[in-house]
Amino acid sequence: MTDTITVPLYRLAHSRTGDKGNRSNISVIAWHPALWDVLMAQVTEAAVAHHFAQRQPGRVVRYVLPQLQAMNFVLDDVLDGGVNDALNLDSHGKALSYLLLDLPVQVPQALAGHLAGPG
Repeated sequence: MTDTITVPLYRLAHSRTGDKGNRSNISVIAWHPALWDVLMAQVTEAAVAHHFAQRQPGRVVRYVLPQLQAMNFVLDDVLDGGVNDALNLDSHGKALSYLLLDLPVQVPQALAGHLAGPG
């Protein structure tokens, strides 16, 4: 029996997205404070850059708000030039939070009771 389970990030956190030009910022907010250490360890700049590799971010920066059990990621060059230049359907990048929330995360079995959604 394993002592961890792999779940999508949305089971641990919710998210919001904003944009400015060709830059997107994506917040990640823990559903429960007990999940914060898992988020800090696994939802890193490198993990987010890898997860968004197909969008070829120029840079990914994570800003941490531990009092809120939240973090904000700023991704440069992921909006195909921004609202006025992009030909894609999501020129504002609002759906990028859903892409991030699909990131696989390893969670200790002991924290499974704090996960959101069906088990």
